[in-house]
Amino acid sequence: MSDLRLTYRDAGVDIDAANEAVHRMREHVRSTFTPQVLTDIGSFGGMFALNGLDGYSDPVLVSSIDGVGTKVKIAAQLGAHSSIGQDLVNHCVNDILVQGARALFFLDYFGTGRLVPSVAEEIIRGLSEACKNVGCALIGGETAEMPGLYPEGEYDLVGCIVGIVDRHRIIDGTKVAPGDTVIGLASNGLHTNGFSLVRKALLEGPEPFSLYEYIPCLGRTLGEELLAVHRCYAPTILPLLTTFDIHAMAHITGGGFYENIPRVVPPDCSIIIDRRSWKVPPIFTLIQEKGGVPEPEMYRTFNMGIGMVLIAPPEQAPLIVNHLNEAGEVASIIGDIRQGVHEVVII
Repeated sequence: MSDLRLTYRDAGVDIDAANEAVHRMREHVRSTFTPQVLTDIGSFGGMFALNGLDGYSDPVLVSSIDGVGTKVKIAAQLGAHSSIGQDLVNHCVNDILVQGARALFFLDYFGTGRLVPSVAEEIIRGLSEACKNVGCALIGGETAEMPGLYPEGEYDLVGCIVGIVDRHRIIDGTKVAPGDTVIGLASNGLHTNGFSLVRKALLEGPEPFSLYEYIPCLGRTLGEELLAVHRCYAPTILPLLTTFDIHAMAHITGGGFYENIPRVVPPDCSIIIDRRSWKVPPIFTLIQEKGGVPEPEMYRTFNMGIGMVLIAPPEQAPLIVNHLNEAGEVASIIGDIRQGVHEVVII
């Protein structure tokens, strides 16, 4: 029999650090609770009561799960973690928004090789801040310390969101028809997709940039640009849904224009996008030039300055654009729907 006396900490898992992390994040999480939250931190399952939610006659739950990809590597390198939590929540809120849903509650998964309580707290602080901005409860999560699986100093972050929409208000794209107008809402930069290509083009080439390098065309350091928080469109779009007839919405994330917009239009429709109708932010030009990325690949990978697309009747489109711009968005008409073969054509 061996005299070896191993503990979990010897194997790389520090339960005391996990307890400290929970203690640090407790008040951040509680600050997001709504009256419908029935459980406190530490419960095996989070409970959320649907009674007390006014204004719904035939409520439908809408759920989604996503991550922020390799943007976490940039956050880890810069030691700036709160924005990555905001990215995750805003991304997920936008995903269910396209079906007309309002966020109810959120759960997160944070996995790392070695748990640093201050890092975990910063991430949860960002998650909590973004949740509060849309009235969403951070109802639970998982913090996993797995030495040997994640490189030192790196982590992964995933979130699951549940929202609600009345059945008769679900937006599913079935009303889209030729003649409809395509409206684009400006992004806040890269948002949370395409970072593997970004790192390859800007950080791993023969003459790589530094994340701390000031880039004149960006007006800030590269790191600051790459960590710009994913814009959340719910506060400005949700109020429009009871006033205007929005036929479809598409969140422009992984897959860019070519993959995301066709998901919400009928198979006999083509989407014509006029590239001249908005200004592409300089970060995308920098990536394209530095990496020699073909233009179609740019529009298949990145949002190119348009984070959300709305499709509406042509007579309502100008009014929608005006309302969005008055609410703080940068919105414009960027194209139209035509009879076709279910594809995006960028002019």
